Amino acid sequence: MFGINPFWDRFLGAFSFHETKNIISGEGGALIVNNEEMSLQAEIIREKGTDRSRFFRNEVDKYTWQDKGSSFLPGEIIAAFLMAQLEDASEITNRRIAVWNNYHTMCENVESQGIISRPYIPENCQHNAHMYYVLLPRNVSRQPVLEKLRDEGICAVFHYIPLHSSPAGKRFGRSFGTLEVTNSVSDRLIRLPLWIGITEEQQQFIVNTLEKAIKDELREYPFR
Repeated sequence: MFGINPFWDRFLGAFSFHETKNIISGEGGALIVNNEEMSLQAEIIREKGTDRSRFFRNEVDKYTWQDKGSSFLPGEIIAAFLMAQLEDASEITNRRIAVWNNYHTMCENVESQGIISRPYIPENCQHNAHMYYVLLPRNVSRQPVLEKLRDEGICAVFHYIPLHSSPAGKRFGRSFGTLEVTNSVSDRLIRLPLWIGITEEQQQFIVNTLEKAIKDELREYPFR
């Protein structure tokens, strides 16, 4: 039997609204707080270290500097732009999932040829269609494939460099073993364009172009 954690009533959650996310405001994010004391502290940090939010709620007769803080307030236009998306968050997610599913179906034949690997989602898991990626074969160089896609007006990109091999990761982190799987996946991963306005025709063009680019590389360097 598990004991009761006395700190379970104090949780913080964070959401990013960076331009690469499903719901965006260019930069910024949201802090989710389930404790009133921590919520007030977060307000003070957000409001340049003042209790300005309490003043607007008529909880204090004036506001003043209370603690450390900075200016994390979005402008009105950015806030309105974000609010409209939050109101339609379910629809945005559903449309992204539809796009993700289209890619998955279109890439099935390419995967059956052994020239890509599609994402695998376990049956007991869900996802929000944040991205659709494919993994190239080990004998295909990614950069020429990306360049061929770019020549056709397709903005496909690679993913992040593994943290353990980044400059800060080497200085501050720790890793064990060669991490060869992580390194291999990082070197072979390509993210395909995914946004709610993309059409099925555009997706099929992307998949067809990707297939041709990979086959061109395999023909040119069959024994790499």
